[in-house]
Amino acid sequence: MKKMHQLLISTAIFLAGLHGIHSFKICSFNVRTFGKSKAAKEGMLDILVKIISRCDLLLMMEIKDVSNQAFPALMTRLNNHGNRNEYESIISVRLGTGTYKEQYAFIYRHKLLSVKRSYQYPDFPANNADVFAREPFVVWFSSPSTSVKDFVVIPLHSMPDASVFEIDALYDVYTAMKRRWRAKYFIIMGDLNADCDYVRRKEWKNIRLRNDTNFAWLIGDEEDTTVRESTHCAYDRIVLRGEKLLKAVVPDSVSVFNFTEAYGMTEPQALKVSDHYPVEVDLRESHGFFSWLKSHKGLRG
Repeated sequence: MKKMHQLLISTAIFLAGLHGIHSFKICSFNVRTFGKSKAAKEGMLDILVKIISRCDLLLMMEIKDVSNQAFPALMTRLNNHGNRNEYESIISVRLGTGTYKEQYAFIYRHKLLSVKRSYQYPDFPANNADVFAREPFVVWFSSPSTSVKDFVVIPLHSMPDASVFEIDALYDVYTAMKRRWRAKYFIIMGDLNADCDYVRRKEWKNIRLRNDTNFAWLIGDEEDTTVRESTHCAYDRIVLRGEKLLKAVVPDSVSVFNFTEAYGMTEPQALKVSDHYPVEVDLRESHGFFSWLKSHKGLRG
């Protein structure tokens, strides 16, 4: 089954493999306990701006901000830091049980894509079961810049001890959203806690999202998306559904962004930012849009 997935991914990416392709970068990043106190730490917003600025669309997770000040401050810094008001965002309500709540946010270059629709997956769907600790905040994006003109993103930050159950339930979210919006192309991504003690090898057979070969898992089980040198776990994943979307993947663009190495940080310094690295993939831009973009200077940094 794993070899079949790898063959599907390799074949589709090979078919998309044209030299000199211009790309659109999609990222997923668990920023770890992002709130007012973290945002106030010296240099924190600047390093987050550096990371986010690499991406055209970024899913940000683990926003824990009762004051509702940290995320607006980040967006202000992002747009004032050489990015010329390029970015907009859409953010979920605070999700979770009891007093522990988080938000999902999508940060995106508004000249390159726009929000078509959004939908907060219900806390108690039709079967009256509380499936997710933090229900997916689903967003349908439209983009003239990419070869695939629109795609739905389903995010998830799973509860570690319920990861197998929650990842499997993403299949139901996909089915429900496909029926609701009649969309064709889906990106499922986030901190799925999809490895090590939370999803063991023998448990993958119980996860429909993994066993349905129409879903392509881009971040392999052998990858390490954690900052700590003492761990090696592929917690963060990107999963695609839709043949045309898979063919739009730029060759060799699927990666884990190691900001520790990229920015010359020590492990303790990096851990102040997050205990997760961003995962990312590039999609091909349409040639017509790229030509238009280049003729309008200042639209993209």
